[in-house]
Parts: sequence; C-alpha cells; structure tokens
Amino acid sequence: MSFAKEPPFAHGSISRSAVVLVNLGTPDAPTRGALRRYLREFLWDRRVVEIPRALWWLILHGAILPFRSGQSAHKYASIWTREGSPLKVHTQAQARLLQEALAERGHSELTVAMAMRYGSPSLPDVLAKLKAEGCERIAILPAYPQYSGTTTASIYDAVFAHYKNIRNVPELRLVRNYHEHEGYIGALAESVEAHWEQHGRPDKLVMSFHGVPKRTLLLGDPYHCECLKTARLLASRLKLGADDYVVTFQSRFGKAEWLQPYTAPTVEALARQGARRVDVICPGFTSDCLETLEEIAMEVRADFEAAGGQEFHYIPCLNENPAWIAALAEIAEQHIIGWPTMQTAAQRELHKKAAEAARAAALQLGAEA
Repeated sequence: MSFAKEPPFAHGSISRSAVVLVNLGTPDAPTRGALRRYLREFLWDRRVVEIPRALWWLILHGAILPFRSGQSAHKYASIWTREGSPLKVHTQAQARLLQEALAERGHSELTVAMAMRYGSPSLPDVLAKLKAEGCERIAILPAYPQYSGTTTASIYDAVFAHYKNIRNVPELRLVRNYHEHEGYIGALAESVEAHWEQHGRPDKLVMSFHGVPKRTLLLGDPYHCECLKTARLLASRLKLGADDYVVTFQSRFGKAEWLQPYTAPTVEALARQGARRVDVICPGFTSDCLETLEEIAMEVRADFEAAGGQEFHYIPCLNENPAWIAALAEIAEQHIIGWPTMQTAAQRELHKKAAEAARAAALQLGAEA
C-alpha cells in the first residue's frame, strides 16, 4: 500500500487548526447530467441504502438514475438561484460567518472551511487542501444537529477513508450531534417567534424532520429519539401544549416503511379536520435546500391547499440567522478546547523569531554539510 505524498516540510512552520463545516451536498447544476452524477454518488453510499450491492446496482442503474435524474433536475431548477444551489450558498455563508464569529471570540489562528459529503467541494479535497496549508488539528462539524448513521456516520466514513492513505494524520475531533444544544434550540425558537410576531400564530405548528427507514430505528440508530428531543425542547421554549404542534417526517423514498407520521399526509389531514392555517418548520435542516424549498414550501403547500387549508406558512431554516451563527460558534468552540487558536500578538512575534532562527540553523547545517 502506498501513501499520498506529504507536503514539503519547512522548519519553524506554524501548525494550524481548522473547523470543517460539512453538509450533505448538492449537484453542480440543475441538469440531468449533473443530477445523475450526484445521485450516483449519494445513493451508492452503503450508509444511505443498505440493500445488497448487486441488487441495488441493478435498481440504481436500471431504474432510478435513468428516470429520477430528469425529475430531480426539474425540481432543482425550480429553486436554483443566480448564485447557485441554495444549500451550497447558505453553507458557504455559514462557514464565512462562523470564521468571523470565532475570530471575534479570539480564535484568530483558526481556519474554517466548508465541504460537502457528496458533490463539491468534496470532503477529501478540502481535507487535502487544509493539510497543504499546515493544518495539524481538524474538527469535523456536520451540519446535521441530529446524529444518524445515514448522515453523520457517512461523514465519518469519508474522513477515515481519506486518512487511510495519509502517512501523517492530523489530530481529529468529530462533532457527533447538537440536537439539544441550548444555542441551537434558542435560534430555532427565535426564528419561530419572529415569524409569529409578524404573521400571527397558526392553528398547528408542524415540525418536519427528514425521514429514514423505520428499520434503522429498530437496529439502534438514535436519530428518531434525537428528533423528538429537539421537538420537545423547542415546544417547551415556545410554551406550546401537546395539541399545539406535531412532529412529522418527510422525504420518504421507496416502498419500505419509514419513520412516521409522514409530513404530507399529516398536513392534508389537518386541513380536512378544519385547520385553517399551519406553519411548518424543518429543525433538522440548518440550510434551506431542495427538501425545504421545493418539497415543503411547494409540494406540501399544494397538498394542504388542495385539502381545504387556507394559509400555509413555511418558516425558513436557520441559514445565516445571527443567533444560529452564535450557536454554531459555541458548538465549534466546545470542540476545539485546548488547541492553540488564540495566540496573542506577542506570541506570534515570538513564534516568528523562533521560526527564523530554526530556518537559519537549518541553512547553516546545510552549508556545513
């Protein structure tokens, strides 16, 4: 087995620390070809689909990619912006704002980068770039508040697979979840309260999380429990009673049973039962994306109105909400404790002089040799 070539070594070089904000991913363009490439990578992940490989290869390449790519491209086109994919645009902005927030907290010696589990910028490419820049300490921060084997663990897989071929592996810290973090819950509550202050309250608040197959819960995945914990904490923060909100799961795929209740049928039932207005928030998504902007804000809205509902309000994801950026900085800070990210000017000057002395000594040794 051969290892990747290490970057050139320089005496006295400053070792750096980095936080990598990792989101799920997005196609490069809202086209059939781009969606085919993206879905092939995404749906071939064993964490995402656990069907035996040979059978799944036939289904994926014989049925899903030829037909679903075009359908998905049409959906992506309906939400695509001048800047590109909303998920990528928001995640890039979050990484930039997180860098600024951490610098304001004194972490001026810290790099914040953004990566995607599927698509670009790919996680391996970002990790390789950070290594070339001298980052010897890296914290992986998934954009998923709730842990799931289908999402968070898949990021871990990609990290470990990348470093399997690296000789000099940096110190790694992996953020597992933050589904009950006070700052995260507070940011969610603030976004709901701001919406209600402007538009009034609904008959029912629907908290819609991304779905996963029910069998993952039965096999020990904690995702379902963490979603319910987030919902309970958010409801408590908003002072909601049990009849004021409902937790649902969206984005069901295939014929197997997924976590229930499903979002669209639940919203339709609320309309038929006389609910004039429902508000939907997606706490498991920290950036607006296809699943929120198209599936919820368009498709589920249409289902609600077709069933007799009058007002449908989608409450946007946290995106660049200042309260969320502050919470994200707290989460990152909790996981980089002990790292030298807060050097003073005097320390930097001292380190600079030491580096110069080390380089001079190395040159002298070379001359004597």
